[in-house]
Amino acid sequence: MESYIIYLIPVLGVFGLLVMALKSAWVSRQEAGDENMVELATYIADGAMAFLKAEWKILSYFAVIAAILLAWSGTMVETSDWVIAISFLIGAVLSATAGYFGMKIATKANVRTTQAARTSLTHALKVSFTGGTVMGLGVAGLAVFGIGTLFIVFYQMYVVSVGGAAHGLEMEKAIEVLAGFSLGAESIALFARVGGGIYTKAADVGADLVGKVEAGIPEDDVRNPATIADNVGDNVGDVAGMGADLFGSYVATILATMVLGREISVVDRFDGLAPILLPMLIAGFGIVFSIIGCAMVRIKNDDGDVQKALNTGNWTSVILTVIASFFVVRWMLPETMELRGYEFTNMGVFYAILVGSIVGALMSMITEYYTAMGKGPVNSIIQQSETGHATNIIGGLSVGMESTVLPIIVLAAGIYSSHYFAGLYGVAIAASGMMATTAMQLAIDAFGPIADNAGGIAEMSGLPEEVRGRTDILDAVGNTTAATGKGFAIASAALTALALFAAFVGIAGIDSIDIYKANVLAGLFVGGMIPFIFSSLAIAAVGRAAMEMVKEVRRQFKEIAGIMEYKAKPEYGRCVEISTQASIKEMIAPGAIALISPVIVGFAFGPEVLGGMLAGITVSGVLMGMFQNNSGGAWDNAKKSFEKGVEISGVMQYKGSEPHKASVTGDTVGDPFKDTSGPSMNILIKLTSIVSLIIAPHIAITGASHGELDKHDAAKVVSQEAPEHHDGATSLD
Repeated sequence: MESYIIYLIPVLGVFGLLVMALKSAWVSRQEAGDENMVELATYIADGAMAFLKAEWKILSYFAVIAAILLAWSGTMVETSDWVIAISFLIGAVLSATAGYFGMKIATKANVRTTQAARTSLTHALKVSFTGGTVMGLGVAGLAVFGIGTLFIVFYQMYVVSVGGAAHGLEMEKAIEVLAGFSLGAESIALFARVGGGIYTKAADVGADLVGKVEAGIPEDDVRNPATIADNVGDNVGDVAGMGADLFGSYVATILATMVLGREISVVDRFDGLAPILLPMLIAGFGIVFSIIGCAMVRIKNDDGDVQKALNTGNWTSVILTVIASFFVVRWMLPETMELRGYEFTNMGVFYAILVGSIVGALMSMITEYYTAMGKGPVNSIIQQSETGHATNIIGGLSVGMESTVLPIIVLAAGIYSSHYFAGLYGVAIAASGMMATTAMQLAIDAFGPIADNAGGIAEMSGLPEEVRGRTDILDAVGNTTAATGKGFAIASAALTALALFAAFVGIAGIDSIDIYKANVLAGLFVGGMIPFIFSSLAIAAVGRAAMEMVKEVRRQFKEIAGIMEYKAKPEYGRCVEISTQASIKEMIAPGAIALISPVIVGFAFGPEVLGGMLAGITVSGVLMGMFQNNSGGAWDNAKKSFEKGVEISGVMQYKGSEPHKASVTGDTVGDPFKDTSGPSMNILIKLTSIVSLIIAPHIAITGASHGELDKHDAAKVVSQEAPEHHDGATSLD
C-alpha cells in the first residue's frame, strides 16, 4: 500500500488550520476604532460568549449521557464497539470548537470592518471576508483533520493490528465507530443551530417591532435596548451555529461515501481502501483550492462589484477541485468497480463528482435569483408591499413556494445522473464533490453576519452615513450569500441522506422499502410530518421569546427616563439574558424529536418502517428547507431595497414609508424561517439518517445483511421482478 496517502489527509487538515491561524492574526492586527466602538464590540463579544457557555453547559450533560448509552449499545452487537462513545465525544467537541473559532474571530472582525469602512469599501470587504475565511478554514480543517486522524487510529486498531481484511468485519467496525464521530458533530450542530437561531431571531424581532415600527428609530440605534442582543444573535446563530452546522454536514457527507465505499471490493495500490480514502482526500484538496479561491476575492475600488468578486473566488475553487478530482480518481481507483451488483468505471466516479459540483452551482444560482435585490421575485414582493402588510406576506409565501420547483428538478436530475454514472457510490461521491469547497462556501456565508454587525456598530457609534452605506453594501450581498449557502447545504443534505439511507438499508439487512405495506406507508407519513412539527416548535419558540423581548424593550422605554434623548443608557444585559435563557430552554424539544424518533420507530416497528420514515423526512425536509430559506431571504432583501429607494407605481418609496413598514413585517415573519427552522432542516435530515445508521445493527434482519433470503422471499423476488431488470441495482436504486 502507498501508505503515505492515508497520512496526507490529516496533514491537509492541519495545513488549513495553519492558514486559518495566519488569517486570524492578520484580522487581530487591524485597527479596532475609537473607544466607543470598542466598548460596543465588547458588549457583543461578551454576550456571545455568555450564550456559548450556557449552551455548552447543557450540551455537555447531553453529550455525556449519550456517550454512556452509545458505549453500552456498542457492546451489544458484533459489528460495533464501545469505542464509538469516544468517537462521539470527539465529534461533539470538534463541532463546538468549530463554532467557537468562527464566533471568536467574528466578534473581532465586526468592529474592525466598521473601522475599515471609514476609509474604503475595498478594505472593509477584505477585513470582513478574511474573518469569514478564518471560520471556513477552521471548520474544514478541523473536519478533515478529525475524520482523517480517527480513520488512521481505527484502521490501525481494527484492521492492521489483527490482520483483518479491508472489507471484513474489522473494517466494518472501524467505519461504524466513525459514524459516532458524525453523530456527535451533527447532534451539537442541531442544538447550536436551533438554539442560536432562536436567540438571534428573538432579539431581532423584538428590536424591529418596538424600535423600528413603534418608536420609529433606526434598526441598530443605540437607544434600542435589544440592539446589542440582536448583534450578539448574528454571531451565535449565523456564525457559531452555522459553523457547527456545516462541520456536521461536511463530516456526514464524507462518512456516507466511506460507508458505501466499504462495500466496494477492489484491487488497488491502497489495499482496497481507495473508495474509502477518496472522499477524504478530495475534501483535503478542497481546502487547498478554497484557500486559492479566497485569495481571488477582492475589488479594485469602491465601485467594484462585491457579488462578482465572491463569485470569482467561488468558481475558482470549484473548478480547481473538479480538475484535481479527475487526476485523483484516475490515479486511485481501478478502471472498473461494482457496488451491490451495479458496475461502473473510475471515469463514472469522476462524472458523478462533476455532476455534484454542477448541482451545487445551479442551486446557488437559483437561490440567488429568488433572494437577491433587483431580481424579479424580490421586486414582486416590493410591489405587493404597496397595498399593505397582508399582501407583502402573501407575496413572500408565494415566492418561497415557487422557489422549490427548479431546485428540486435540478436535484432530481443530479441524483439520477450521478447514480447512472456510478450507482449509489456516485450519489455519495457527488455530495462529497459538492461539499469539497466547504471552506470557500462558509467564508462567503460567514462574511455576511460580520458585515451586518459592522453596520450595527457604525449605527450605534453615530459614524457618518458613508460608513453605514459601505457596510450596507456588504450586508445586502451577505443576505444573498447566506441564502445561497443554505440552498447549497440543503442540496448536499438530500444527496448525503440518500447515501446514508442506502448504507442503512445494507446494514439493516433489508432489500427494499415496500410502500404497499401499511406499516411502511404509515412510517412514510410520519416522516413527512416531522419537519413540520420541528419547524412549528422552532418558530413558536422564536415567537414566545420575541414576546418577552418586546415587553422588556417597551418597559425600558417607559421606565428609564432619558433613553430617547440619549441621556440614559438602556439595560442591554437584560435583553441578552432573555434571549439566552429562551434559546437554551426552547432548543431541547426540537432536538429531542430528531434524536429520539428514529430510535422509537426503529426498535418498535423494525428497519423497513424506519426506512419509510427516513424517506418522508428527507423529501418533506428538503422542500421545507428550501421554502423557508428562500421566502425569508426574499422578504429580507425586499425590506433592504427600500433603504436605497424603490419605485412603486411611478413613485419613489424610501425608508419610513407605508410600503416600507409592510416590508418590515414581512422581514419579521421571514426571520425565523430563514435563520431558525429553515437552515435546521438539513441537519434534521442527516441527523435522523445517522441515528438510524448507528442503530441499524441492533434492529437488523438476521442473515439478510449478507444478501441471504429465505426461500419464500427469494421466490417472491423472482416472481415479481421482470427478466430484463437485472442491471445489478437493488429496488432502492
